[in-house]
Amino acid sequence: MGNRTKFPKVFWVANSIEVLERFAYYGIYMSFGIYLGELGFSKGDLGVIQSIFLALSYLIPLFSGTFADKYGFKKMLIISYLAYLPSILLLILTQTFSGIALTMLTIGFAAGIFKPLISSTVRATTDSTNKTLGFGIFYQMVNLGASIGPIIMGKLRGWSWDYVFYTAAATIGLMFIITLLFYKEPDRELEGVTLKQKFKDMGEALSNMKFLSFLILLGIIFWLPFWAFFNVLAVYINDYLDTASLYESVRMVLGTTVTRVISSQDDGVWKINAEAISHTGYIIIVFQLIISRIFEKRAAIPSFIIGMLIAAAGFVILGISATSLNGLVFLGVFLFAIGEMISSPRIQEYIMWIAPKEKAGLYMGTNFLATFIGAVLSGIYTWIMGIYEASGHPEYIMYTLAAHLIIGILAISIFVKKVGVFEERTE
Repeated sequence: MGNRTKFPKVFWVANSIEVLERFAYYGIYMSFGIYLGELGFSKGDLGVIQSIFLALSYLIPLFSGTFADKYGFKKMLIISYLAYLPSILLLILTQTFSGIALTMLTIGFAAGIFKPLISSTVRATTDSTNKTLGFGIFYQMVNLGASIGPIIMGKLRGWSWDYVFYTAAATIGLMFIITLLFYKEPDRELEGVTLKQKFKDMGEALSNMKFLSFLILLGIIFWLPFWAFFNVLAVYINDYLDTASLYESVRMVLGTTVTRVISSQDDGVWKINAEAISHTGYIIIVFQLIISRIFEKRAAIPSFIIGMLIAAAGFVILGISATSLNGLVFLGVFLFAIGEMISSPRIQEYIMWIAPKEKAGLYMGTNFLATFIGAVLSGIYTWIMGIYEASGHPEYIMYTLAAHLIIGILAISIFVKKVGVFEERTE
């Protein structure tokens, strides 16, 4: 587009901060289950902490966006850092369940404050000529940070867990300096909506029982297994797969130098770091545009169902990888990523387009309910994985999650058949 507006400096500053925050957040989150296991805590303990951590990460943005309008993005960013930094450092000092739980709760709180601020900055610094490119850049920065974080932190924890937490804390410190020196409050139109009014408006949207039922259904049938994937996979690979064999498989393809970047030595044996290969960020970076182009003209609900079906196939392959060929884990992660790229953006876009035009933002705000339900319940599957582990069949967790998605497909099909689809706006 020849007349595309140039992005202001704060746009690039904000995106740099986003990369760093996702680096620290996912660097800790993806390896946290392995850390807790090494401290001797059960899968049930891990599940409880994961649930409260994710719950706060996705509940707090509902409030922080309103406060950002009142007090400014920059002040709220600094507040999030002041919660982030000491809580990360406390992970070095505390190894009790209550201490770790409270610390992770605080990190989730800090992440929740931070989460809407950069996307709101991107929205405030783009216009009709560059918004698609702007949000595309932002989305790539999210996945870049989320991909690099687990790789670097996985390498560092091979030397010492303290290095992981010091690095994450230093990253937050760098974000603080960048924000203080270079982040300039963007010009924008303020919503001027109080929390009371926001809750009233959300109550209005959720008073539509068909819409409310749909959100609850989404939370249970999609977001629950979605978050469970990220909760359990790093631990699953680390505890139940032969990571030394995976190292050799990857080395044959990528070579020794590259493979050792995502691996660590354990008693002289090189092993793949589970957190480095248990996320979907790097796959999304490469394939999201292609997937979006393929499905952009297809109906929302059928596309959503196709995505769930492919993700279910990914879970099945992950189950087989533990009892057959360990290398199948890469195919399993790839299939889940494809399913995620189809289902997640498509269903969120659908919610936006079924809303009355003047209430699109309000309806998207209520979408947090579905995400929150899935997040707060997701720790259940970590606990169930522990039960399967005790029975000698940890791979059953993946078959159970696959079954969950298949049941979800049936549930959404029945819902559509009995209640009907929502009519999407055409403009």
